[in-house]
Amino acid sequence: MNFEFQNPTQLIFGAGSLSRLGEAAKAHGRKALIVTGGGSVKRSGTFDRAVKSLKEAGVAFAECSGVEPNPRIKTVRRGAQIARDEGCDVIIALGGGSTMDAAKVMAAAVYYDGDPWDMIFHGQQNVYVPQKALPLIAVPTLAATGSEMNPSAVITNEETNEKSFVQAPCLYPRVALLDPELTVSVPKDQTAYGVCDLIVHVTETYFNSTARTPIQDRFAESVILAAMEYGPKAIADGTDLEAREQIQWAATLALNGWVSSGAGGTGFPVHMIEHTVSAYHDITHAAGLAIFNPSWMRFAARTNPKKFVQFAERIFGLEAKGPDDLDCAIEGIDRYEEFLKSIGCPTRFSELKIDGQLIETYADETLRIVGDGHGHLSGVPPMSREDIVAVLRAAL
Repeated sequence: MNFEFQNPTQLIFGAGSLSRLGEAAKAHGRKALIVTGGGSVKRSGTFDRAVKSLKEAGVAFAECSGVEPNPRIKTVRRGAQIARDEGCDVIIALGGGSTMDAAKVMAAAVYYDGDPWDMIFHGQQNVYVPQKALPLIAVPTLAATGSEMNPSAVITNEETNEKSFVQAPCLYPRVALLDPELTVSVPKDQTAYGVCDLIVHVTETYFNSTARTPIQDRFAESVILAAMEYGPKAIADGTDLEAREQIQWAATLALNGWVSSGAGGTGFPVHMIEHTVSAYHDITHAAGLAIFNPSWMRFAARTNPKKFVQFAERIFGLEAKGPDDLDCAIEGIDRYEEFLKSIGCPTRFSELKIDGQLIETYADETLRIVGDGHGHLSGVPPMSREDIVAVLRAAL
């Protein structure tokens, strides 16, 4: 293995840690832009508690509310302008993954005179990679995306039906403040989607690894097993704080770079294709992942049976006849799909009223935006246009 690992984000974890928000913000600025979503943080009282902590620390604030579930570039533009107009020198993302992603790009857009959509990789020749951003404090209210401790963000352009990503070191949050108490009011369906989301973050690198990484494999499997153990408990009883704690920590570990260190992953094919689908249909990101991931796994298992057999044996306790036992691998994928069903996730696009009329468009757009330039989507194995179409059809 040859790799480098660094994560500069300070992590503050624990029930009640929202009270430390003012302390964290004061270390990075004097006036904060608080970025929020659709209003749940105000209904739950979380916003008022956050403001109280800021006031006690002497930190002023402005607000940018209304970030959408698939955050829009127009909202990013609006938030960056508010930050400029109000003289904000630190940004606080108070919400789910969409809120954190939007806040990251706002933080960079403050220093950019052009259109922040230039930062989002969507097949253009000249991508603007941000080098500077306002310090960001991420306070997730949902355990799912892991955006609180990584340098990536996903943004949608609703005018062009494009959804894609930006990744740059300056987008790492300075502080990730994780208070599991903030997640106890998350509805059952969103809790389930969060469990699915974190599992797919792990399986993307687990199955697309090009290196032999037995230690990282065990880390990855432990995160998946924890999600499968504590996820149903959190869904059954949202006030189960231990379950909420374990799911929140699992979500952060799934995408803060540690589990994937040394894996040499060649891409995130499931995420890339789902981005295209949700750009057209504005579905919940993890709902799309729940549908497409098992379908992709059945396709990939035929090329990489050993890793899928390992998954089946270690996650579901199955016994393979050998390292290439495809039947065992497929049974493991079937068990995984059944788990998703059991927690309330959809596993077919038809459940979301999505038919097959645009399947070829999804394939073409995915390859245009993130293809390798030779007609393939990176992964193990690389996917041709025909492969993408076939896997999408299997998920209908």
